[in-house]
Amino acid sequence: MKTHTEDDICRWIKADEWMMDILKAAKTLDLPDWWICAGFVRSKIWDVLHDIDERTQIADIDVIYFDPTNTNELVDKKLEEQLQRRMPKIPWSVKNQARMHVINNLPAYSSAVDGIANFPETVTALGVKLDKEDNLLLTAPHGIEDVIHLHVNPTPRFRMNKELTAIYKERILKKNWASIWTKLKINFIDGVNK
Repeated sequence: MKTHTEDDICRWIKADEWMMDILKAAKTLDLPDWWICAGFVRSKIWDVLHDIDERTQIADIDVIYFDPTNTNELVDKKLEEQLQRRMPKIPWSVKNQARMHVINNLPAYSSAVDGIANFPETVTALGVKLDKEDNLLLTAPHGIEDVIHLHVNPTPRFRMNKELTAIYKERILKKNWASIWTKLKINFIDGVNK
């Protein structure tokens, strides 16, 4: 299997008009420290690596940002409405990472990338955005090795904490990614791999 790079991932996304339109729409919100993350990036990579030509459906488009000056969830809902008006067929989800640490009872995040680093799986801890010149930027706080090699592993925080490990396992079972991307190797932490 060829070892792919971050440049390859960016090239795959840049060649995908649908993804680029979504990135351009999110950029119009002009949010501080914004990214589109998780399944938006991961599913594209896995589709390419599984030679899937028709896009695998994703539950939502996760737009995140970091603004500690206003953590009211209603702000996120208004931002989703703006994106919905721009691209109504897209299942938008907007979340300010300055408040999201509370969900998993974690210390406050310092940035949107810190929020991404604390996602449950390394393969989900990925984000992309457009800079001011429309260059595509990729962030991968835990690297791209797992996603490229089709290994599903918990991020360090979810591996070390028993309660978070349970959340990771529950998510893996619920997501059932292996039914779509059949080459995946899933680490269930307790020594059982699929």
